Amino acid sequence: MGNRPQFIKAAAVSPLLRESAAEFLVHTGQHHDVELSEVFFGELGLPAPDIELGISGGSNTSQAARMLAALEPVIGSREPDCVLVYGDTNSTLAGALAAAGQGVPVAHVEAGMRSFDRTMAEERNRVLTDHLSTLLCCSSVAAAANLALEGVGQRADADVTVEVVGDVMADVALRVQPRARERHDLVRAHGVEPGAYVLATAHRAASVDRRERLEALVGLLCGAGVELVLPLHPRTRRALEAAGLLAVLGHAPGVHLTAPLGYLELTALLCNARAVLTDSGGLQKEAYLAGVPCVTLRPSTEWTETVAAGWNTLVDLDADAARAALARPLPAERPALYGDGRAGERVVAALVRAFGN
Repeated sequence: MGNRPQFIKAAAVSPLLRESAAEFLVHTGQHHDVELSEVFFGELGLPAPDIELGISGGSNTSQAARMLAALEPVIGSREPDCVLVYGDTNSTLAGALAAAGQGVPVAHVEAGMRSFDRTMAEERNRVLTDHLSTLLCCSSVAAAANLALEGVGQRADADVTVEVVGDVMADVALRVQPRARERHDLVRAHGVEPGAYVLATAHRAASVDRRERLEALVGLLCGAGVELVLPLHPRTRRALEAAGLLAVLGHAPGVHLTAPLGYLELTALLCNARAVLTDSGGLQKEAYLAGVPCVTLRPSTEWTETVAAGWNTLVDLDADAARAALARPLPAERPALYGDGRAGERVVAALVRAFGN
């Protein structure tokens, strides 16, 4: 693992897994900032990593290559029964490639998610990881259907298991959101009132790495016409500073900038927001679980069920579309899409069945 969403996912699995198996936890260092890494181990009860590789920065290709080179001897020396990876990051793909290259089975949690946009590094990572995996744990029936359409598990020479287990991030969200919703003190500390602001985040390369996209993002946020709380990802802050746009955003009326936040504080802001503006896959799903409408600053999403249910609207960086989406009424229903909060138990049970001695 190596980034914030993976720490959350692992928090639903790792403590339970250690009741049945020996787990050796590798932190690649993809997110190395305290606000994006260490704080999650303390807040969510995730065991400390057994080894930290300290690999961050660079392009997607160079970062994944450095991770692959570093993981190869780690996996070789441990001789594990399987390598467990989460989600769709460079850490995910590097772990899967390093394991498969040494004949070690791969188990993929959050398998089968598809945005159908191969220009996204995350989409390439998740597709390749799925096709390298022996055990594929899916968050939803739709994810399993995607795998079936791609023929995963249908080769005559493949011993592959696909299971719908529910969403491990939902396990953590359903546990934390009720108490986070009551933490109005964490909301007011940012100068806003519960229910009277929008929580915004942006960090993806497609949003911040190109000048014209970054300018469109800043224009959208400054012109949203609502109070915004915006925790700044280190990548986004660096891009804004380099483009001379940080002051523009910081001085915009109604925009409240803050450093990256821990899980409980961010969840408190999420649960008490009137809406979410984000390019984050994980936050789209957490917003749905919290019953908060989401406006996604991307042209596509892997969480297609949230769009179909009417709780998520894709606007890319179109400011007019974002304002219109923020004004939409709430849907009448919010179906339970991601399980009952026991996905972590099902992942562990699947791992024991597949690889236990």
